[in-house]
Amino acid sequence: MEEELLKKIDEISDEMISGIKRIVQIDSVQSEAKPGMPFGEGVNLALEETLKLACELGFETENVDHMVGIAKYGTGEDYIGIMGHLDVVPVGDGWNHPPFSAYEDENGRIYSRGILDNKGPTLSCLYALYAIKELGIELKYPVHILFGTNEETGFNDLKHYLEVRKPPIMGWTPDCKYPVVYAERGRSTYRISTDVKNSVVFNQFINDYILSDNGYANKLGLNIEDPEFGRIQLNNKRLVDLNGKLGFDFSFSYPASVSNDTIEKAIKSKLSKKLHLECIHNYDPVYFDKNGFLCKTLQSAYEDVTGMNGTPVTTTGGTYAKIMPNIVPFGPSFPGQKGIGHNPNEWMDRSDLILNAKIYALSIVRLANGKNN
Repeated sequence: MEEELLKKIDEISDEMISGIKRIVQIDSVQSEAKPGMPFGEGVNLALEETLKLACELGFETENVDHMVGIAKYGTGEDYIGIMGHLDVVPVGDGWNHPPFSAYEDENGRIYSRGILDNKGPTLSCLYALYAIKELGIELKYPVHILFGTNEETGFNDLKHYLEVRKPPIMGWTPDCKYPVVYAERGRSTYRISTDVKNSVVFNQFINDYILSDNGYANKLGLNIEDPEFGRIQLNNKRLVDLNGKLGFDFSFSYPASVSNDTIEKAIKSKLSKKLHLECIHNYDPVYFDKNGFLCKTLQSAYEDVTGMNGTPVTTTGGTYAKIMPNIVPFGPSFPGQKGIGHNPNEWMDRSDLILNAKIYALSIVRLANGKNN
């Protein structure tokens, strides 16, 4: 059955690439909210067109308050969930071809904003499920492909979804790298603020503990190294305009062995009473058992399709897994593929999109049927 499924992916590959190009040609950078379009016209158009495509492929679909779309296969309350996003970052300068042209060169490399991050991989999951449906493969659990619309600018889509729908029992987001990512660092951002009259104290703190830091929070006494995640990182330092007050923001990327409370206590221990500290936001680390069923199942699918080592890894990035329970980052970038998303000339190879679909197809079948090999 699995060999037949992989063969089916090859058979529908041209159809899949055509469908992906159809969606990546939509400019879905967030814009001004309008009635029924919480993240703007372009994002809403991408959502509607993707759900239309899913309908054409024979799936039952649902539009959850114009924030998250769903393509469904099978019935039942508990479901396997795969969540990607249709919104993209601004295009910027430096493109060799129009950024929403889905230009494909003679080597099968497709250039477009969103082809990697994250429309291409998300639709690879949809077509993987389509191949399963076309072959009539039965699954113990239903599968939902979730199309998010606000991953790049706040996760408000997923926050709303979790208010009105239950999360999946397990699944992944195709918005990171291979092999399967069993853990993500935590991310927190802090703000120091004070009145202008306290500028000397403000500047001294920022200079002594933030700007002169080596990038690993050593001046705050947080230079912690984790055997799985590496060192804590202090970054994204910037002055902020606070309507006449002095303000400075800085962020931490921290391993699971460190809590955000520990970080906050360390900052406060160096802080003058004239300065105000605020945690702007925090996302706790994501951590799964790399030898558990979810990670082992995805690892087996990756290894069986690619022949490469699929030992689970960690990441410094942040994905929907920060908020959506029970899902891990899984693909789409293969080892050595870095610095592509969010940059000019964002690309993904036709062959890699097909390879992703094969990995995702086996993963769906094995997860949904409770088997990891």
